[in-house]
Amino acid sequence: MTNALFVTTSCDALAPDHPTGLWLEEFAVPYMAAIDAGIDITVASPRGGAVPLDPKTEPNDKQRKEWAPALESLRHSVTLESVKDQAFDAVFIPGGHGPMMDLAHDATLHELLARQDAAGRLIAAVCHGPAALVNAKRADGAPFLKGRRATGFTNTEERLAGLKDVVPFLLEDAMKGAGADFHSALVPMLSHVEHEGNLLTGQNPHSSAALAKKLVDALTKR
Repeated sequence: MTNALFVTTSCDALAPDHPTGLWLEEFAVPYMAAIDAGIDITVASPRGGAVPLDPKTEPNDKQRKEWAPALESLRHSVTLESVKDQAFDAVFIPGGHGPMMDLAHDATLHELLARQDAAGRLIAAVCHGPAALVNAKRADGAPFLKGRRATGFTNTEERLAGLKDVVPFLLEDAMKGAGADFHSALVPMLSHVEHEGNLLTGQNPHSSAALAKKLVDALTKR
């Protein structure tokens, strides 16, 4: 059976007065698309247990109903440590600002990603999820993003979100600094997805559905 590992943040604070966590849409839309396609999903986070949601992304009643399986899975994530040696057809990292605080520096995740990449298996991330790739390395020690076409939350979008001076780094700048061939939509907050080789990235929350489709298509065609 085709399987995927969805890796979420465990971080609930960007700064003392700036709560953060997972941006729900970026997880729930791909999760539901994958489940509907018969893909087996494991949800993991650095600490395991309940995954914190960014307060701005709390679901409404309609979303609670539509995304019920996704929400239930977020109540009991496993630890990254417990799955680090397992093989997955895809590893997917959704955003929210949380990944900038923990996944960007998570050695266990980076080791898992290096093995995933060396095997040519799919790696996907959306919005701030690519923060997990900025400090990652390939199996040969080269920067993971070097020379790879990719996208993520832009500097302009961070300014529009009012968090440019709060985040620990600007994702676009960090991705470029890591050698990424960075591309984005001409207008902020429009859907934009890049797919090169085994790397699939989405720019922002509005890219969740397009990324979900490409993720499922890539997995079901393998």
